[in-house]
Order: sequence, then C-alpha cells, then structure tokens
Amino acid sequence: MTKKSTIFFMYGFLNIASLISIFPLVWMVIAATNRSVDVVAGKLTIGGNLFRNYLNLTSSQNVWKFFFNSAKYAVLTTVLSLFVCSLAGYAFEIYHDKWKDRLFTVILMTMMLPFVALMVPLFQMFSKARLLNSTLGFLLPSLSAPLLIMMFRQAAKSFPGEIIEAARIDGANTWQTIWRVYMPCAKPAYMSFAVISVSYHWNNYLWPLIVTNSPSNRTLTVGLAIFAKSKEANMQWANVCAATFIIILPLLIAFFFLQKQFMNSFVSAGIKE
Repeated sequence: MTKKSTIFFMYGFLNIASLISIFPLVWMVIAATNRSVDVVAGKLTIGGNLFRNYLNLTSSQNVWKFFFNSAKYAVLTTVLSLFVCSLAGYAFEIYHDKWKDRLFTVILMTMMLPFVALMVPLFQMFSKARLLNSTLGFLLPSLSAPLLIMMFRQAAKSFPGEIIEAARIDGANTWQTIWRVYMPCAKPAYMSFAVISVSYHWNNYLWPLIVTNSPSNRTLTVGLAIFAKSKEANMQWANVCAATFIIILPLLIAFFFLQKQFMNSFVSAGIKE
C-alpha cells in the first residue's frame, strides 16, 4: 500500500467516524423541529414545529428558571474553584517539599474515587448541616477539584521563577506576588481551565439531583431529565429533544468561540519536568 493510498484510507476512516459521532446530535436537532409522530416514524428532514415544541415545553416546565440556576451555579462554582485551585496549585509547585509532594499524591489519588461512593456520606453531612437546596451546598464539593489543582500546578511549572524572585526583592509579599504577578501572567491558563470547569458544571447531573429537592432550585439537566421521565413527556419525543437541545446549545456556542482556549487547557495540563 502506497503512502498516498494510506493517507486516503486514513482520512476516509476519520470522515466516517466523524459522521457516526455527529449523527445523534444532528438527529436530535431534526427531531426538535418535527412532531412526535414524525420522530417515531423516523423522519430525517427538518420540520416546522420547532417553535411549537418550545412553547409546549415552556408551558409545562419553568425552563428559564432552570436555565438561570444552571448559569448561576456554573459561573459561581467556576470562579470560586479557579481561585481556590489556582492557589493550591501555585503553593504545591512554588513551595513544594517532600511532604507537600506526598499530600499532592494523596489529592490525585482521590480522583480515582467514584462520586457515587461519596454520595451517601455527602448527602447525610449536608442534610445535617441544612445545606440542601442551597447555593452553598451546591458549591462546596467542587471548590477544591483535584483535576484543576493538578492542571494549575502544571501551569505553574512553566511560570518563570525569576519573576517571583524579582517581586520578592521589590518587597512584595506572598499575596501581592500572587495577585499582581502570578494571576495576570497566568490569565490564559485561567481562561482555558474556566472553559472546562463551566462545561463540566453546566452538564453536571448527579450532585444537583441530590442536593436540590425543590423544583425552584433545579438546574436544566435535572429539571428537564425529570420532565423527560414524567407522564407529560410520555412519547412526546419532539419536546424531549427540544429540551435536550436547550441544554447543549450554550456549550456548542461557547465551544465554537472558545475552542482555542479549550485545546490550550489540555496543552497547559501536559506533564512538565
């Protein structure tokens, strides 16, 4: 097999794999524009029922309240977790020693724990603390994310130590060095990791389902998932697809405009010696 035919085969395979991967998304968008009977019948052309499906959905569900809750939780969690995790990652790298490295290893090991194993103790603890159906209860488990700590530590490895030493010589204390030197220089890393954090917390389902029992505090993922399982949505696949499209549309728009930051986040998280 020649080099030209190998490249042709490789690109052909990638194109087919891409089409297979994107087909569920395309099908969902098409289904959101048709009637439920057309969806069941397997219609694969764009219809004219998109506006009616959204009216049916918003008339039975408080979609905009769910949207506001998802945006609020995603933004607050991202801002606070970036602040906390960046300080932790900075400290683990700049002030590292044998014991801090061991502590960092323990923190990384917690990434191997499945969240379902922590659900019951977290629910009991938050219930006794009366943090259910509260913004604080939603935020606390995500403030110190091991993945973000690791990524910020890796980003701090590429930060020039000479700049920190120069700031210390000029009389800056630790907080001034972090606030006025490190954070402005690490702005690309903050933006990149913020994209990942917002995407994760916007799509988060399990913890919001546990901590928010009140309909007024539900996020989009929880509220619309409950709608999809309700009697109101029985066989109304067009409405269900419209609800799903509402969830993923903000992320599609964000990824389209911020895909460079999204890719940079993985580059910044690369292991550095």
